[in-house]
Amino acid sequence: MGLSEGLLNPTKKAMVINDCCNMIEGQLASKSGMSGIALKTAFAALKGIKPGYIPYVVEQILPQCFTALDPIWSEGVQKGNPIEYLNANRSQTADALLGVTDARVKNAKRQIVRGTYEKFRGSAKKHVEEAVPDLAKVIDNYTKS
Repeated sequence: MGLSEGLLNPTKKAMVINDCCNMIEGQLASKSGMSGIALKTAFAALKGIKPGYIPYVVEQILPQCFTALDPIWSEGVQKGNPIEYLNANRSQTADALLGVTDARVKNAKRQIVRGTYEKFRGSAKKHVEEAVPDLAKVIDNYTKS
């Protein structure tokens, strides 16, 4: 069973989405300086599209994200510790996730979504790599039960 099937089953799906949204909020809160202000402002604009927009987007992309991460996670399971493996392979993990979002944004109908993504895409890998440990913990939390 892949990550998508295991993590998005009806008994876990809402909790996984909520934890991922909380993880994103926590990552944003940890950003400082001008780039942090810019990220927080952009995120606030996206949240303002409509109520519940961020959880909706997270729900929409999680299956593809988990499919993209499944080979890396499986390698980590084989090596004995998938959390450590994701953390040790942050670059590969970030590339897998950004591949999903890159493909998704091409079909975005809202200009604010495309424009915001394109504006921050250059620095996105660094931010995603920084979030990998927290994402690995979320995944691990729900793959254990």
